[in-house]
Amino acid sequence: MANLSNKAALVTGASRGIGAAIAKRLAADGANVAITYARGANAAAEVVKAIETFGGKAIAIQADATDAKAVTAAVEATVSAFGRLDVLVNNAGTAIPKPFEESTLEEMDQVIDLNLRGVLVATQAALKHLGSGGRIINIGSCVGERMMTPGLVAYSATKGAVKMFTQGLSREVGPRGITVNNIQPGPIDTDLNPAAGDWATPQTENTALKRYGHVDDIAAMVAFVAGPEASYITGANLTVDGGTNA
Repeated sequence: MANLSNKAALVTGASRGIGAAIAKRLAADGANVAITYARGANAAAEVVKAIETFGGKAIAIQADATDAKAVTAAVEATVSAFGRLDVLVNNAGTAIPKPFEESTLEEMDQVIDLNLRGVLVATQAALKHLGSGGRIINIGSCVGERMMTPGLVAYSATKGAVKMFTQGLSREVGPRGITVNNIQPGPIDTDLNPAAGDWATPQTENTALKRYGHVDDIAAMVAFVAGPEASYITGANLTVDGGTNA
């Protein structure tokens, strides 16, 4: 497949998990891909190496998604490396599972700054470069629409905000030919939320399929939304959750 040939994409927080899978899939579809990472330079380098192994082009940029200057610089570095920017995937995010009453202010600030503020900053920076046909793809969560998982109160609030940000921005930039969509994963087997983890049982039980999803399930949806066949999809919240919200 070469649906994204001659396109350039930036995927935030892509040294592992869902972000890494998205970066590899976009590259496999023909895009030049930049990834950001906060820590774990070796892991980011492995993603770049994997892309280059099958003939793709990729770069890794250290940029904490909570650092506005670093995020803006990462966008500019992507444009400098590839000469353009066509796709922004706001993937960087985190959850700190625990009962809300036990959450500290510092933990809540971390979740808000990474999951919401980081999305706003990266998107604003990217919009200076995106032209007609551009894609903004946010990685939200099924709990941003329907909350059934204990311990994710603050996290779900940020993902609900991403949902509304997606819908609102789609109307502002639609006349420019730019689409804005929100992919809402359910429980996906990653280091952050392992299928064998302490919080896995209630999440698995909430699904219709009674199992966790794979990172490639999310990457496939992102690749579709980034491609030409999704040109009339915008302001959408596309849930990939094994039936969690069914």
